[in-house]
Amino acid sequence: MAYYRHVGDIPRTRHTAFRDDQGALRYEELMGEEGFSSDSSLLYHRGVPSAIVDSQPWELPDLTTTPNHPLKPRHLKLHDLPAGGDPVTGRRLVMGNGDVRISYVVSDTTSPYYRNAVGDECVYVESGSGSVETIFGSLDYRTGDYVLVPRATTHRWLPSDIDGEVSRLYAIEANSHIAPPKRYLSRFGQFLEHAPYCERDLHGPTEPLVEDGTDVEVLVKHRGNGPSGLVGSRLTYATHPLDVVGWDGCLYPYTFNVEDFMPITGKVHQPPPVHQVFEGYNFVVCNFCPRKVDYHEQSIPVPYYHSNVDSDEVMFYVGGDYEARKGSGIDIGSISIHPGGHAHGPQPSAIEASIGVEYFDELAVMVDTFRPLELGEAGMAVEDPAYAWTWAGRGPDNDDGGPAVFSNS
Repeated sequence: MAYYRHVGDIPRTRHTAFRDDQGALRYEELMGEEGFSSDSSLLYHRGVPSAIVDSQPWELPDLTTTPNHPLKPRHLKLHDLPAGGDPVTGRRLVMGNGDVRISYVVSDTTSPYYRNAVGDECVYVESGSGSVETIFGSLDYRTGDYVLVPRATTHRWLPSDIDGEVSRLYAIEANSHIAPPKRYLSRFGQFLEHAPYCERDLHGPTEPLVEDGTDVEVLVKHRGNGPSGLVGSRLTYATHPLDVVGWDGCLYPYTFNVEDFMPITGKVHQPPPVHQVFEGYNFVVCNFCPRKVDYHEQSIPVPYYHSNVDSDEVMFYVGGDYEARKGSGIDIGSISIHPGGHAHGPQPSAIEASIGVEYFDELAVMVDTFRPLELGEAGMAVEDPAYAWTWAGRGPDNDDGGPAVFSNS
């Protein structure tokens, strides 16, 4: 993150001896991006952060992917995936490529301690609440939050168990860092006035956790020769990795709630970049929020047909009533995948119906990637095979020998 925070106890001068009341030395750790050339924080541990006593393999969940071939748009029904597992090991891969992986999990179970050493994670909380305990302190999360966890941050998820509540988590895992778009920031990193959110909307840890314990296991996802170039290890630490008494810097986890995003609207339909909230290497994250829409007297508020010649577009529908998709079978919990090379847009009947509409009550999270996406095992398990033909109202012959016909109403 681009602005400075200070939490807990730290020495007045960095890289100098820092002791507790009994004279024991604190161990300073620099956690920084891009090899000492970008954002960083200094953390002060009670134990030695490098002291491991064991390392064993961790078998990652199934990360194999299947190309979108022959090319077609797809509809995935994530709510058809059963609940199970914890928010880390229970994730099921929906789709991915060499830059980003999108997974889904429904869980009410505390996760193991976990560290993603491959890239940052941006987890959208479709529903539920709980907390994420990290080496920087604890973050509370709730429905509508994005939880941003920097690469190599040790943490664990603790979903709330109030009234049988479960957490539905949509995990966007990068092979890079994830940050606010550069065009929202000044050359010094401050959010500019035209940005749809600002620093006060980002909520980081406010106090250290300072956990005790010995022989603590941490699951680490890291680079290797496994599927998607990833492998897993189980590292056991001599002392608790969440033993940080204080830290300061510009790198830390935080939450941002979609309710705090201020939509940008115009006289005619605005393109997706006005809805952008984060960016990573070769992909962007946007959110389409409830908003007033176009005010030209002849405006068509639903999107025009468009060909994403450089990207695949993934839309996750999480709330409201998505006007452009009426008649397609898409509902809350659906994902649409519109690949590069295919022109897509609203269902035909939605265009005329949208004229004169002044407000859209819809909420969706979009990921655009600049490398083709392939389907993971979870995506293939919940695909709606009829979706690709819904614009035409008919598709290839069905199993009974007759034409597959669909409604556009």
